[in-house]
Amino acid sequence: MPDGREHITVKALSSLSDVTAEAWDACAGNENPFVSHAFLSALEDSGSATVETGWMAQHLVIEDGLGGLLAAAPLYLKNHSYGEYVFDWGWADAFERAGGHYYPKLQCAVPFTPVTGPRLMVPAATPEAEALHLRQALAAAMVQLADKLEVSSLHVTFPTQDEWAMMGELGFLQRVGQQFHWQNRGYETFDDFLGQLASRKRKQLRKERQKVHETGLTFRALQGGDITEAHWRAFYRFYRNTVDRKWGSNYLTPEFFHLLGERLGDKVVLMVAEDEDRTVAGALNLVGGNSIFGRNWGCDEHYKFLHFETCYYQAIDFAIQHGLDWVEAGAQGQHKIQRGYLPTPTYSAHWIADAGFRKAVARFLEEERQALRHEMAALSNHSPYRQDGD
Repeated sequence: MPDGREHITVKALSSLSDVTAEAWDACAGNENPFVSHAFLSALEDSGSATVETGWMAQHLVIEDGLGGLLAAAPLYLKNHSYGEYVFDWGWADAFERAGGHYYPKLQCAVPFTPVTGPRLMVPAATPEAEALHLRQALAAAMVQLADKLEVSSLHVTFPTQDEWAMMGELGFLQRVGQQFHWQNRGYETFDDFLGQLASRKRKQLRKERQKVHETGLTFRALQGGDITEAHWRAFYRFYRNTVDRKWGSNYLTPEFFHLLGERLGDKVVLMVAEDEDRTVAGALNLVGGNSIFGRNWGCDEHYKFLHFETCYYQAIDFAIQHGLDWVEAGAQGQHKIQRGYLPTPTYSAHWIADAGFRKAVARFLEEERQALRHEMAALSNHSPYRQDGD
């Protein structure tokens, strides 16, 4: 490891294939599957996140004098703002109307994945002071690359809170968002969880699950090798159905889901709803560390409360059965609150090249943070959990 005297090199890689999975994952760790070599390379190899789709890999790595990997960051040069979940369309429009060119920009992120996780990655065994130095070096290298490429901006989305705080100290603009996460408070059964809810909310959830049960549908959590090619074909159809209903973009290719199953094994959990021998709905989840992360879902047929059961309640069941502490069910959705998912902050950090534009964005972010603080406080008052006297 470098001691300040050893030669180190910073490189920008055009593909995950330019680094071994072992070296990358030594930096990424095993707590968050989305920053793993397997997940990121599946996006690239499947054609989901490539130059053609507007995600040009510029992954940064720091190597020691012998070529060993000391630090890494997933980084892309982008010509649009799709698939990010931290919305900057308004910034782009304002900069373009003022005569600037917002695109291309640099994006340090996991494509199509609004999940908090490490972005400035160093091996867990790295001494604390050295790890901080390497993360600062990665952040500085990203700014230098942004300057070299003459892009308008650099955006680090869904980093950890510690990374976000460090980048703020380095002069990055800081943004805060929110998601809704469920916490396992030592429950042994789903009924234990329900017992912590206020009476009215408890009855509502039981009613929703009962309505789905009355349809005759059965649910299974398929993991790793239990997920067949037929399941993946069905799930891709569900995914396309959801995209079509929401007038969204079909970011992920069929090959991505197959590669995901091959490369991540038991970290992939597919919740399926079945009507006798037909699979009619599914929700894709990944497991890492002490959490299960909900990603995509879809169905062939409409059943009342099917979305809640497949995406939220089945994930809670899985977390309880496997002793996981958290369920992260993706972006947006205040309706999740009454189902036990409470407001949780998310973070992003932004470097803006133009001084005037940077000042305007900084003012906007300060106002946005104040508004979000008020919103999260108000939403917390709608918690479904029992209060004293309930």
